[in-house]
Amino acid sequence: MSLDPSYLEYPKRGRGMDHDYYPYSQFFERSPLQWPDAKKLLIWPVISLEYFPMIPEDDPFRAPGHMATAYPDYRHYTSREYGTRIGIYRLLGAFEKAGVQISVATNSIIAERYPELIADILAGGHEIVAHSTDMNGTIASGMDEADEQVLIKRSLDALEKATGARPRGWLSIARSQSFNTAKLLTEAGVDYMCDWVNDELPYAFQTEAGSITNMSLNHELSDRQIINVQQHSVDSYAQQMTDAADWLLAEADNFGGRMMPMHLTPYIMGLPYRIAAFEKLIASLVARSDIGFARGDSIVDSWKAQQ
Repeated sequence: MSLDPSYLEYPKRGRGMDHDYYPYSQFFERSPLQWPDAKKLLIWPVISLEYFPMIPEDDPFRAPGHMATAYPDYRHYTSREYGTRIGIYRLLGAFEKAGVQISVATNSIIAERYPELIADILAGGHEIVAHSTDMNGTIASGMDEADEQVLIKRSLDALEKATGARPRGWLSIARSQSFNTAKLLTEAGVDYMCDWVNDELPYAFQTEAGSITNMSLNHELSDRQIINVQQHSVDSYAQQMTDAADWLLAEADNFGGRMMPMHLTPYIMGLPYRIAAFEKLIASLVARSDIGFARGDSIVDSWKAQQ
């Protein structure tokens, strides 16, 4: 049975990378970066602070980690809520002990329902990254452009109202975009997005509305992937993060500054039998003179100053 020729036809099909958002760039042939304070490696922690509505929407898709059993799914609803009641404060406490400021990718409904939590995040000197409206606010190809524009604006407006500053960064749910997302984010004044995971340093991303920076938030280095999906222990997670840092530091000796994302989920890493190992990991990394921790906006600013 042969395929219908239309199967291979789609709007962005073309030679090369099927798009013209950025040119190909060989990682090991770029001009070396110099991070502030002579750090060789900057670790970029990102906490996903999420609100899962009791009834999931499956159009365009159901967000990872959403409700899974028959309605009302109190089991999964309350385990996710554990993250906003307990887990987030354990993670913030771990970074406070280490004197580290981080990025917190926040559903805007969190700011509307739990303003005291947003106040506590800001009091710690952390950055708020826009993370859609709630975990039903997914984006994918086929979504009406006007609807997507409204969703992005609602998220940014609500977070700006709650924090007094418009978020500079954006993380889509499941890192999913349509063909319009990058352009719409640029039009909305977003400086950087975290959805394209094809790199380990910031890079310029061109859209019809201008340029936006992409900061790759590698899902392979997330607690969800390592602990939930791969079913590894928190000790294995800590070892893998340490191994990644060691490798990147060795590369930095020859190729310039490196960046390592650390994507965290409060209801996963914030559990009492994991948090001690996590605090130990953070303390061990902070103690190394060639490693620094940084918010996403700080990394973008340092990278842009060197372009």
